[in-house]
Amino acid sequence: MSGAQNYINHVALVLDASSSMSHLSRKVVEVADQQIAYLARRSGELDQETRVTVYVFADKVECVIYDKDVLRMPSLKQLYRAGGMTALLAASLKSQRELAQTAQLYGDHSFLTFVLTDGQENASHRCPDAPSGKPRDLVKAVSEMIAAQEDNWTLAVLVPDQMGKREAMNCGFPKENIAIWDATSTQGLEEAGQVIREATEKFMVGRTKGIRGSRAVFSTGAEAVNKDTIEAAGLTPVDPSEYQLLPVARDVAIREWVVESGHTYRTGCAFYQLSKPEKIQARKRIAVLEKTTDRVYTGPQARALLGLPDVETRVRPDHNDEFTIFVQSTSVNRKLVSQTRLLLMN
Repeated sequence: MSGAQNYINHVALVLDASSSMSHLSRKVVEVADQQIAYLARRSGELDQETRVTVYVFADKVECVIYDKDVLRMPSLKQLYRAGGMTALLAASLKSQRELAQTAQLYGDHSFLTFVLTDGQENASHRCPDAPSGKPRDLVKAVSEMIAAQEDNWTLAVLVPDQMGKREAMNCGFPKENIAIWDATSTQGLEEAGQVIREATEKFMVGRTKGIRGSRAVFSTGAEAVNKDTIEAAGLTPVDPSEYQLLPVARDVAIREWVVESGHTYRTGCAFYQLSKPEKIQARKRIAVLEKTTDRVYTGPQARALLGLPDVETRVRPDHNDEFTIFVQSTSVNRKLVSQTRLLLMN
């Protein structure tokens, strides 16, 4: 492919508009509009063309905006109305099948779809947009469709609970492309919007490195952080003389442990191991450690590797056999967790 070809992103939002979403409908519009404004800004900054499609679904599935330039998008205010059942599988099928008809000429095209639902599937078998048959035939149809998607397709879903996650996995959604959101409150929807923004950031930055799709948009685990993604992000190892790794023998404040280990504490020089879900501020640096070699990679691209946007955001440590994530501390009394390690940059 010649270097002159455009990056063209086709981003779709597939939004649940069943009756149970009515108490959140104003917030749905606000969150979707914010996501579109964010896409417009990042498309300009990264010089990527982005086209947006929006589906809403209840008893039936409706495409309300199709492949429209992100810089010319209207607000969803007039287009989103809640009422009816939840034809989730029909919406997944219809959105992907119709988007697959989009021309992919002259450019590096990539498709990213977020499905947002607050409940379980209960209407697709009666929905005119789905193939006829029993509910389990629909599950099979979605599963086969996802399995057959090319590497430039990313399909992610946000569900309200563990049961929703199990159902999504049964339908073939990749495990790391399923996130759980709190569907009971506007705060929960706000946080879901942030999760979608972080995943989009990871996707768009990945695009600049030649990554065309992802089966780990919501993950810091092995699918997201591995030798290939580290190389693609342009991360290079830090000179071993520039850092030390200190084992942490007990729960202790960060400065106390650095001094006790015989070093001088300077603000920002110490990185703690990410061992539980927590919020990471926009200015915090990230380092990635390869477990077998103790090689450390850091730099602005390390944040991009995890899909961290330039606002405070919540991150969870997912299982990863090969790499460990470290986060810069700017506090003197950050509690270190026993049996983890501390990365000290010289």
